[in-house]
Amino acid sequence: MKTWYFLGACTAVLAYSIVPTYTAKFLHRVRREHGGKTLYLTFDDGPDLLYTPQLLRLLARYDIKASFFVVAQFAAQNPAIIQRMQDEGHLVGVHGLVHKNGMLQMPWQAYSDFQKARQIMQHLGVNIQYFRPPWGHWNVVSACQMYRCGMKPMLWDVMAQDWSASETAESIEKKLLQRTTGGSIICLHDGRGKDDAPARTIAALRKTIPQWLEQGYRFDTVDHYGK
Repeated sequence: MKTWYFLGACTAVLAYSIVPTYTAKFLHRVRREHGGKTLYLTFDDGPDLLYTPQLLRLLARYDIKASFFVVAQFAAQNPAIIQRMQDEGHLVGVHGLVHKNGMLQMPWQAYSDFQKARQIMQHLGVNIQYFRPPWGHWNVVSACQMYRCGMKPMLWDVMAQDWSASETAESIEKKLLQRTTGGSIICLHDGRGKDDAPARTIAALRKTIPQWLEQGYRFDTVDHYGK
């Protein structure tokens, strides 16, 4: 009997989160944009009152448009930053209500999280078209809600582990330059992270962006990905 309970629990987890998550990752790889000279800078976990304005100033210096996947709870606390993102031509997507891993949410929690996040962003005047789940983990409920609301999933191709306290600005810069190619969707973070991690991300970008530009890369928002 215990074996059947175990098998049933494993099947439920597979059906609820693992299958939706890895199906989404497979479809992202299938749709992967290859070649060209376009990079897609994306930022998760903000907005942050200290770091996001610094990042926006850096992007404005080079006239780079990026995509921000914001945590709705933080967005509600920083409406002026959200408005600034839109005014400066950046794309604003949603990254959940409180950055909760979809694998750890009960169905009713996932439903409430998604709906509250969407309501907050609507109240802030943002027409959300893209959803990036925290940790890249979907569940059946969040996936269904996303499609029901006419939103699209958006994952990434490149990470530099910039949220980690063990990373330096130099190590982040090195990873970004080594891992990016034409068509890469680059996932970085302007909020949360350990020991002021976003400061190291911004410092890395101050050195990395000029090198990308020298290599002939241009930047765009993810709504133009694959077009």
